Amino acid sequence: MTIQCSRYEESRDKALELFALKGFGQVSMRELAAHLGLAAGSIYHHFPSKQHLLFDLIEELHEELLATLTLPSKRARSSENPLCALIRAHWNLHRERPLQFRLAERDLCCLSDTQQQQILNLRQQYERQLLKLIAPHTALVGTELEAAGHAIANLINNLPGWLEDCQLPDSQRLALMENLIIGAVERTLLTFGISSAA
Repeated sequence: MTIQCSRYEESRDKALELFALKGFGQVSMRELAAHLGLAAGSIYHHFPSKQHLLFDLIEELHEELLATLTLPSKRARSSENPLCALIRAHWNLHRERPLQFRLAERDLCCLSDTQQQQILNLRQQYERQLLKLIAPHTALVGTELEAAGHAIANLINNLPGWLEDCQLPDSQRLALMENLIIGAVERTLLTFGISSAA
């Protein structure tokens, strides 16, 4: 059973690399099977469909993003700023899974409407929890609340990729990311008269 799980994970990782390199829409099932070292007809024994595999990869990333929101509360007793802990968790996740972030950003549109809705539901859940974590006393409601959560989530999730090509050491890029996000969050919360958790 463990061998099958590790083979499945290895196949998913190889598929992820191919999708990220060529683009999901440019990869045929035959090409995917060849890349994984499988006979063309046998790939369906491993994955129900190419689309199902893409959904699995994007869903996993969003579940990991949700999991990052529990880290600051676990460190509540420490002296670290909860927002800094959250930023570091996102930084680490981006470093561990850069290809999944690329797929989630670029190839979400390749999923079925139902799959896209499931990802959107996860994304909205993540954005609401993120805002609740960094601004527990928010007075925002409705579209203002959604817009604030969406903007902050996009900044936290895209900034590591944007800073990737900077000619700075990792520690300086992380410090820059922390300063940019904390500054943006504090300014946004001040604009709306909201106190932050930090």
